[in-house]
Amino acid sequence: MTHDDLSKLRIDKSEQSFHGTRSRTWLRWALPAILIALGALLYSAGILTPAIPVELTTVSRVYPSQTFTLLNASGYVVAQRKAAVASKITGRLVSLSVEEGSIVKKGDMIAHLEGDDAAALKDQAAANLNMSYFSLEQSRVELNEAALFFNRNRELLAQGLVTNAQFDAADARYKKAAAAVKSAEAGIKAGQAALRAATVSLEYSIIRAPFDAVVLTKNADVGDIVTPLGAAANAKASVVTIADMGSLQVEVDVSESNLQNVTRGQSCEIQLDALPDARFRGTVHMIVPTADRTKATVLIKVAFLDKDKRILPEMSAKVAFLSRPVQPAEQSPRIAVNRAAIVTRNNRQVVLLMNGNRAAEKPVKTGKQLGDMIEILDGIKAGDRIIAKPTDNLKNGAKIKVAEK
Repeated sequence: MTHDDLSKLRIDKSEQSFHGTRSRTWLRWALPAILIALGALLYSAGILTPAIPVELTTVSRVYPSQTFTLLNASGYVVAQRKAAVASKITGRLVSLSVEEGSIVKKGDMIAHLEGDDAAALKDQAAANLNMSYFSLEQSRVELNEAALFFNRNRELLAQGLVTNAQFDAADARYKKAAAAVKSAEAGIKAGQAALRAATVSLEYSIIRAPFDAVVLTKNADVGDIVTPLGAAANAKASVVTIADMGSLQVEVDVSESNLQNVTRGQSCEIQLDALPDARFRGTVHMIVPTADRTKATVLIKVAFLDKDKRILPEMSAKVAFLSRPVQPAEQSPRIAVNRAAIVTRNNRQVVLLMNGNRAAEKPVKTGKQLGDMIEILDGIKAGDRIIAKPTDNLKNGAKIKVAEK
């Protein structure tokens, strides 16, 4: 192709300008519509919706007794009969028959101290007592002989066959024999007393349980020196500590200002920190008739009505003082929520759960009124997090956030 032919080539700009103008016109009208539709879609999806601040509460298990509780107090389980068992003599521990948790009856042997010296003294006392019995027998024989001799001399004196001196000698012999018998009888009593004392001393080497109990702690081991005062180096004052589990009570301090809510014999409900899912019936056993001026409190002793082997001394406890006894049907926990958490939507009672960052309606079936709470029979479970006070504008699926306090 020649240079002249190339110079004749031209681009038709009129057609290109037409198409460009049409494209710009379409974008000018379509782009706002697309943005509006996208915004509506995001808004309906909740992405552009601002989160509504809400207050949350946790669905809990409550006991009906909470609705007629007058006062709550904290304290500890204390054994009213407790003893640090020791010996009245000093000696080396040669045997120990119990350990922690052992159950003992009154009189059972707990430990044994060396007692060879006490055993020897007992044997000596027994031998001395036997000698006293033989001496008494001998004295009685001599008394019988002296009585015969005295009576014979008295008859002979009446016949003038013996002198007064001979009769006086027979009389003195009789009286001496009678005194010897009384002396021997007194010696037997002394020997019996000495034997009892030796027996008691030997018994001191055996440590026995003073009452039915459970061993709480073991304070000494075989080979330790046990002494009543525990003053010697490395000596033990007690062998074991025992407690009567039947005497367990809860001791709590009640403020003087709340004392009017407590009366002797009042029904109580006891909860132990170690057994959070259990409630034990109790009653006020004693209001100790003195106050603690440093704390302005009065000590209250609450007795257990329900015995349980899981209850141990020194456990932490909470006591609810009730206005009336707990009925059998009220001893089981109930799932309940505050009345303000339940709303009516479409003729249904619902609560609003927190599902991620969304509110989710959940229909519930309600039961009895429990003070300011309502029993929940079905729909939610303990531990669920729900909105405490849902408002009318809080709809199902609404975006929510926890309100800052």
